[in-house]
Amino acid sequence: MNESHITRYDVMPIPPVDEQTLWFDAGVLRIGVEYRLLNDAIAAASALEAATGDSKGVAGVEDRGVSIHVFGSAGGESLELLRFDCFEEDPHYHYISWHDKKNEMVHLDPIADGDPLAWTLERLRLRLPHMLERAGAPGVAEQVDQRAVDAVLPRLAEAAYRARYEHDDDTLLKGALRD
Repeated sequence: MNESHITRYDVMPIPPVDEQTLWFDAGVLRIGVEYRLLNDAIAAASALEAATGDSKGVAGVEDRGVSIHVFGSAGGESLELLRFDCFEEDPHYHYISWHDKKNEMVHLDPIADGDPLAWTLERLRLRLPHMLERAGAPGVAEQVDQRAVDAVLPRLAEAAYRARYEHDDDTLLKGALRD
C-alpha cells in the first residue's frame, strides 16, 4: 500500500496554546478550536525543539489556519489523540499515539476533499470513534458519546469559522512564542 500521503514523526506535535484555544467538553472528549500561525520561529520555540534538541526538519515552515484538537483520557491523563490542522497551504491531520510515541501526519488533498474545515467537522460527526481507534486509543473510542459530540458541533463549528476569519496575528504570534 502506498502511504506517501503520511509523514511519520517520533516526536509529538506542537501543543495547543491553551490561552488561544476555545474548549468544548463532549462526554469523555475535550475538543479545542485554535487559530494557529506556524513559522520557523514558532516551530523552533515549540515542544518539537524541546523534544529533539533542535529544529531540524522544520525549516521553511510558513502556514496558518484553524486547528481542531481532540483530547481524551489515556493512561489516566488527558492527551491529544487527534489533531486536524485546517491550514491554508498544507491541510492535514494527525493520529497521535502516546503509547507508541508515534505522530502520523496525513496530508489532505483540498481538491478531492474540499474545504479542510468542513471536511474535519464531517469527520467529527461521522468517523470520530474509528479515527480514535486508529490513533491507538480504542478505550476512548468505545466511550465516545456521539450525541454529546453532536450537541457541541454547532458551537464548535461557529467558533472554528469565527477563528478562521476573525483572528489577530500579533496576539497569536506573541502567544505562540511565549516563554
